[in-house]
Amino acid sequence: MDENPTSLRVEDPGIRELFTLDSRWQAWLDVEAALAIAEADLGMVPDAAAKEIVTKCKLELLNRENVIEGLRRTAHPLVPLVWELSRICEGDAGNYVHWGATTQNITQTGNIIVLRHAHRIFLRQIAAILTAMADLAERGADMAMPGRTHGQHAVPATFGYKVAVWIAELSNHVDRLREIEPRIFTVLLGGAAGTMASFDGKGYALQDGVAKILGMTSMRMPSRATGDHQAEYVCLLGLMAATCSKVGREIYTMMKQEFGEVEEPVPPGTVGSSTMPQKRNPKLSQDIVAAAMQVRALVPLALESMQTEHEADRTTSITHNHALQEGSAQMGDILSRMTMMLEGLTLNPERMRRNLELSDGMIMAEALMLSLGETIGRQEAHDVIYDAAQAAATGDKSFTELLEADELVLKHLNSAQIRELLDPTAYTGECANMAREQAKHARSVAASINS
Repeated sequence: MDENPTSLRVEDPGIRELFTLDSRWQAWLDVEAALAIAEADLGMVPDAAAKEIVTKCKLELLNRENVIEGLRRTAHPLVPLVWELSRICEGDAGNYVHWGATTQNITQTGNIIVLRHAHRIFLRQIAAILTAMADLAERGADMAMPGRTHGQHAVPATFGYKVAVWIAELSNHVDRLREIEPRIFTVLLGGAAGTMASFDGKGYALQDGVAKILGMTSMRMPSRATGDHQAEYVCLLGLMAATCSKVGREIYTMMKQEFGEVEEPVPPGTVGSSTMPQKRNPKLSQDIVAAAMQVRALVPLALESMQTEHEADRTTSITHNHALQEGSAQMGDILSRMTMMLEGLTLNPERMRRNLELSDGMIMAEALMLSLGETIGRQEAHDVIYDAAQAAATGDKSFTELLEADELVLKHLNSAQIRELLDPTAYTGECANMAREQAKHARSVAASINS
């Protein structure tokens, strides 16, 4: 995603490197090694053969050119790797490589191992983001600003409250990431059609053994047609991307000159436009929004990939792999940008306060209505304040002037009371407490990830 080699370059979290061909090959070899050990434990292959296979399941020991040539000849993703592994094994150990397994048993389980590495990186990235959000929530806990609904001023809030909402949602994703682990990080070892016929009655014991070695769960029904767990992970990536995009869009909007409430980091030397020298563009938030769109677009593909025909279908394996690989790579980029954006975010409390005054006190209509309603009833008070607000919005008198000229209002509230009720900083409710509580929660979640 770093199309511009500027000072805004974001650190690569290492996700894309995980999904290289060599990385996948090594993961497949790790599965082959675990398979050999588990089979030896069950007496399915000789102990000596298993030990030799494990010793040789290191990609650097294989002749890569032999594997590449085999791929050209066979157009098969795994067979050339199995051939080469068998070739370099001493004695008759090569005869026991890949015993009873089918390709997808190895490749899918290996690809899930790769995904587990990415998953751990995601959690570490989210911990950094939550820490940055905690700082912002604490800094902005008492920074009064307009709360907006439907794009219009609603009631006063604080910037810290806004960040608290982000923390709560991102923390939910941490829960989801942890909850999905037993379902997604699972070993598929059902043989050719998921029947385990090739394992001589020891299929489940063998799958359990491989799972224990790899630190994964054992698939309840090891069918090659089952893809809901992979689709679920892509859906979770889509949810995470949607949250990040929401934050990015909010910062993008608040950075507009018309708002001026925050600014994402714009390092010295960053150029916003080739023709407009004044531009300080929100590049990080725009990148986040753009990448998040691409992740969410993979969710329908992942759901379609669950439509596997009969007991196996290479078509859906291909699309599952694409959705997981591309979604993970984009997610890593998004989370890196989120960290940089939030850690370097500049807050402008003076502008937030000035924006509170744009409606000339009308943002405090609810507080006035409730105070007046204590004596004349909520509905009548609503009508009185409504009439004043609409007249101020369409006429040339201010909201305050109209209230101070209203005989019904003045029967129950004097001018000093009206002006006191028009103070937006006195009507932010639990915003500050929420911000501080969520900051505390964010630090707790981040600590649990990093421990």
